Amino acid sequence: MILSDERIMEEIAKGTIRIEPYRPECLGSNSYDVHLGRHLATYRDRQLDARKHNEIEHFEIPEDGYVLQPDVFYLGVTEEYTETHEHVPFLEGKSSTGRLGIDIHATAGKGDVGFCGHWTLEISVKQPVKVYRGMPIGQLIYFPVEGSIAVKYGQKQNAKYSGQGGRPVESMMWKNHF
Repeated sequence: MILSDERIMEEIAKGTIRIEPYRPECLGSNSYDVHLGRHLATYRDRQLDARKHNEIEHFEIPEDGYVLQPDVFYLGVTEEYTETHEHVPFLEGKSSTGRLGIDIHATAGKGDVGFCGHWTLEISVKQPVKVYRGMPIGQLIYFPVEGSIAVKYGQKQNAKYSGQGGRPVESMMWKNHF
């Protein structure tokens, strides 16, 4: 079951969902539109190693936009800071974004109860496409949780992505033990 617009507003009023900045016109029937933040990043090395800290280079999207290229993997970030304390948030692309050939996440569309921060986007494109900071890039949908949560994401000692700021965050796979 997905929360409706009225239920999302009720949860915002209760403080269990937080979206900043919140704009009423971005609330859909059962989702909330999020926007591309000003920062993008790319990995420094062309070949990545899952056991290594792969560093990224950040840059800002100019006012007149930036052309994303195929065969380059970009990390982006949502303009919005969100908190979700009692629901499972899912970030999905907008159909208008998909119709431009833009994928906004490779695998990480689901958040965890207790996630607080800006969402890092895993962006790839099918052909060159110009993007702009502040453009609608995705939508958040919220699912209720069945049962109690023992430890919310932000309270876990191994929560690698809690409190993400307004810049993309690289993979923290290297912090896992394998």
